[in-house]
Amino acid sequence: MRCRKCGQKAVINMRQHRLALCGEHYLEWLPQQTERFIKKYEMFTRYERLLLAVSGGKDSLALWDVLWRLGYNVDGLYINLGIDGSLDYSNQSQRFAQQFADERDLKLINVNVHEQYGENIPEIAQRTRRGQDKTCSICGLVKRHIFNQSARDGNYDAVITAHNLDDEAAVLLSNSLDWSLERLGRGQPLLPAGGGFVRKAKPFCRFYERESAAYTLLRGIPYIHEECPYSTGSKQLFFKQDLNRWEEHMPGTKLRFYLNYLTALEEGAFPQRQESPAELDQQRCPICGQPTITGNTCAFCRLFEK
Repeated sequence: MRCRKCGQKAVINMRQHRLALCGEHYLEWLPQQTERFIKKYEMFTRYERLLLAVSGGKDSLALWDVLWRLGYNVDGLYINLGIDGSLDYSNQSQRFAQQFADERDLKLINVNVHEQYGENIPEIAQRTRRGQDKTCSICGLVKRHIFNQSARDGNYDAVITAHNLDDEAAVLLSNSLDWSLERLGRGQPLLPAGGGFVRKAKPFCRFYERESAAYTLLRGIPYIHEECPYSTGSKQLFFKQDLNRWEEHMPGTKLRFYLNYLTALEEGAFPQRQESPAELDQQRCPICGQPTITGNTCAFCRLFEK
């Protein structure tokens, strides 16, 4: 297998693109494609202040490196969720994120859930008697709240996440099987700001997980290899395994699934959130001040109600 551009030995073969590249040209290709997606979906500009959600894993560190190389003004945000156990998972992840930032003289904001709110994610889940799937939903709720709050407090223009194509396709499959029209109506690569919510963008949404992993390895970026202990047996992991089997037999399945969904979304196939930004702006949680569609205490603050 030879590089399409120079004829040297290829390090990656992207069957969905019929494209094989050597290490040098792959490290050029992925940032170029990232820039193309940023412009295509009008995510953000180099003049804006960006806050990237960093996990210490391959995707978020690859994205931070790409945006840094492209010249974007991006700081990192690491949330220590207190998910440790025998792997010391959260603390190890934080060390990888901090090492990456220190080596490039970049700013990493650290938020410790236990220090700030008195409990970590496993403790909240145990107190509320949630199972594994509900623990993951609590984790997502907490992270979304802190992302938005940190971006607002720091006057950032957008929150950036490193969701890849495998993530997006698995969520899309889950929402399609459930016919969750509300969720299907908000799967865009860019969610505009409004009603107290900061703009959210996903520049890696069209890259396969193996593509971001290849970039991280070729750039020599250390990252945490272990998965979150609570991800074992999760519904999203189950869907990813099925999608991988389909992809093996029909290269490009995930990409077609996601791109055709975006086309359907643009054509109005799924209902959008009905509340206007002005209405949401008036519906603030009386405790934290963040937007809430209920007009009362938000779901995050309800976790800590006595």
